[in-house]
Amino acid sequence: MWFDSCTIYQIYPLGMCGCPYVNTDVPQSDEMAEEEHKDKAPIYRVERFIPHIKKCGFDTVLFNPLFESDEHGYDIRDYRSLDRRLGTNDDLRKVCEKLRSEGLHIMFDGVFNHVGRGFFGFQDVLRNREQSPYRNWFHINFQGDSPYHDGFSYDAWEGCYNLVRLNLQEPEVRSYLFESIRYWYEEFHISGLRLDVAYCMDRDFLRALRSFTRSLDPEFFLFGEILFGDYKTILQDDMMDSVTNYECQKGLVSSMNSMNMFEIAYSLNRQFGPDPWALYPGKHLISFVDNHDLQRAATALADERQLPVLYGLMCAMPGIPAVYYGSEWGIKGQKLPGDHELRPETREPMENELTARISSYLKARSKSRALIEGDYRQLLVTNRQLIFERTVDGERVIVAVNACDESFIAHFDARSGLGFDLIDDSVHDFGGGSELEAFSVHYWRTEA
Repeated sequence: MWFDSCTIYQIYPLGMCGCPYVNTDVPQSDEMAEEEHKDKAPIYRVERFIPHIKKCGFDTVLFNPLFESDEHGYDIRDYRSLDRRLGTNDDLRKVCEKLRSEGLHIMFDGVFNHVGRGFFGFQDVLRNREQSPYRNWFHINFQGDSPYHDGFSYDAWEGCYNLVRLNLQEPEVRSYLFESIRYWYEEFHISGLRLDVAYCMDRDFLRALRSFTRSLDPEFFLFGEILFGDYKTILQDDMMDSVTNYECQKGLVSSMNSMNMFEIAYSLNRQFGPDPWALYPGKHLISFVDNHDLQRAATALADERQLPVLYGLMCAMPGIPAVYYGSEWGIKGQKLPGDHELRPETREPMENELTARISSYLKARSKSRALIEGDYRQLLVTNRQLIFERTVDGERVIVAVNACDESFIAHFDARSGLGFDLIDDSVHDFGGGSELEAFSVHYWRTEA
């Protein structure tokens, strides 16, 4: 499948485009655009990032919520209209056409577990109560009350009553959602979806969704958000192609901060190692170090000099690398109420040494079947260094990282005399030990 080898650039459009935090029903224009383009809708700002996205080595753009919502995009009002703060459907169609003309796949954020209180069906229930044709679209008790004193109670996502849970068993709800996806596929030519809070969604719905999207395109990509537990609860052929690997996200960051590479090594071996009890060998999970819900990696790390090592490890471990806009040049952001600092306005892309390093990792990965689909075996683990190999028929790549500020001579069985570094095209001699420079990353291709 195309997505097994893809590299994802994640954009939170309401943030990147500088939209107001609350939807006041007033269409917006890009006030930061050049004078001759001031009347253009904010969504066109994405086009300025296309050369940067391609230069970095990404081939897939994932948009977080795009459609009409009350505030942050996950409180949807209408699945078939671009949020007026971003522009119109025609604007989005033109941006998607531009992305596709540049050879980029497009993915949308599928928010199907819940809607906002401004969703048209819920508004009808507020007005018409038991007589509303949408009363079965939600989990409603007309004998109760809500924190908003609506005169009825309803199920909400994890106690957030501005997010009203949809009844995903209701045929009319499924029909509405599936036809919305069909519209996205036919109008914007998306290649897949991220499933928001997939971990708590009805499993029968996920199976029906999988069946429907395969009827549109046998290679339609579905990956689900899951935060904890056994990923295989939804990582199944009849549900999700992939899931978010939060276990390794935590391990990547905390291994750097605590100078304990055994933590991430344990998670990688537990998930992908050669033991018969490994959980997900052969699966391509979504690898990431931050996103729209987490503090930025440049903020999370105690030592920013480790950022290139962090990304070097992320891009070489089993999985599909995903980078959140701005993090490729080290933007900072704390997780605070509202998450606005995590989703900042960004007028133009920036590039620096970190950007170049990430680009070199992604381009090295694109040249190596072993880094994309190879198995995983650890060769050396210390508190500050980690060395493992990825192997596929005819190719083996040894990945070596040093997360500290001192060089290290690594002695391990490379089963080869020489290696070719896919990152900088240098030749490496394994004889007498391998020097790992301070804060270094190496991808040595060698004999299989």
